[in-house]
Amino acid sequence: MNNQDSSSDGISRRKFLAAGVVTTAGVSIASGVSLLSIAQAKPADQSVTDKQRWGMLIDTNKCAKGCTSCVDACNHENGLDRGDEQHSRPDQKAHWIRKVELKDKATDHTVSLPLMCQHCENPPCVDVCPTGASFKRKDGIVLVDKHICIGCRYCMMACPYKARSFIHEELNNQLDYAPRGKGTVESCTLCVHRVDTGGTPACVEACNTAGHKAMYFGDLKDSNSDVSKQLKIHSSTAIRADLNLNPGVRYRGI
Repeated sequence: MNNQDSSSDGISRRKFLAAGVVTTAGVSIASGVSLLSIAQAKPADQSVTDKQRWGMLIDTNKCAKGCTSCVDACNHENGLDRGDEQHSRPDQKAHWIRKVELKDKATDHTVSLPLMCQHCENPPCVDVCPTGASFKRKDGIVLVDKHICIGCRYCMMACPYKARSFIHEELNNQLDYAPRGKGTVESCTLCVHRVDTGGTPACVEACNTAGHKAMYFGDLKDSNSDVSKQLKIHSSTAIRADLNLNPGVRYRGI
């Protein structure tokens, strides 16, 4: 199910799956909530195409140490801060974006940066998924089809960025546009529900509102987009560039 938007068979299957409550392979969500809605954010008559590739540039020179505006915005936008997620251990808490600190051992220089799913052109999570639940849209956004995610967590082991989380417990009070399910894996979606309606990810909006303006988002294939203009005039790098994954998220200042 790699092209959620392309085939009539896929559309029919989505309608069928969305018709009832999901209780497959240990996955359970509230009645009436479709886990596929996140992958189907565009109207049915608007196909996702490879004419665009969504991406981001993060300027670590502007990213303030101790600031969690992007993390807080992501948690709020996608319902991760609703307080209904119970954990037996603190490290079980899901995160779609987190702040990390990198230190140059030779100089002791440190930089603070947000880390999330890098939306790779060659995503290892997709390569190892036995069911096709992990997939990449034609526009470069990497998502999880939770209807067929069996919770094996191979994708979590394959991801070099530790960007994915597993949901251990039942969740209630979910958001319609960002459904989550026990027994499935989840990660940053680039706020696909916003992008597909012409908006920007919540983290980028929050960073701008906070006055840091460290995050640029847009179409990497559009030379006139903000992110393309920044990438043209500033040097940038990909985290773990040696893996040749060509991530859609790049960083300046590391």
